[in-house]
Amino acid sequence: MLSEKMEQALNEQVNAEIYSGYLYLSMSAYLEEADWPGFAKWMRIQAEEELEHGMKIYDYIIRKGARVTLKGIESPQTEWDGVEAIFEHVLEHEQFVTSLINNLVDLAIEEKDHATNLFLQWYVEEQVEEEENAMDNLARIQKGKDSIDALFMLDKDFGARQAE
Repeated sequence: MLSEKMEQALNEQVNAEIYSGYLYLSMSAYLEEADWPGFAKWMRIQAEEELEHGMKIYDYIIRKGARVTLKGIESPQTEWDGVEAIFEHVLEHEQFVTSLINNLVDLAIEEKDHATNLFLQWYVEEQVEEEENAMDNLARIQKGKDSIDALFMLDKDFGARQAE
């Protein structure tokens, strides 16, 4: 059984994960329009992954006999100043999501909710990976940003990403 406070916090995280998917889908749409199909594909897969993260929490809430309460999703940003700006935003966003996950872990510890703490450890590890990927991707784009040929090669490389 989840405490009311934990149930509310987990529901907020479902919303945050769905928003992340919505944000990355908006980035994908921007990149498609800007004729960067590889970067767009990478973002679309990222959007799907974030939605899966939200559904994993959704399912956990149900498994714990609590109630899922969905709220409206904020409209995401739709314009950026190019590929580099998008990947800067990705890093900032992943750092923000990490702070949300850390707050959930802190609450689980405070509430002595060992099951939820254990469940959230997957997200702690996932955020390490997400931030690392965001930093690596941004660094690659920054190195190639002054060469259209390099950006085209990166676009092709990012487009090779497969959904897991």
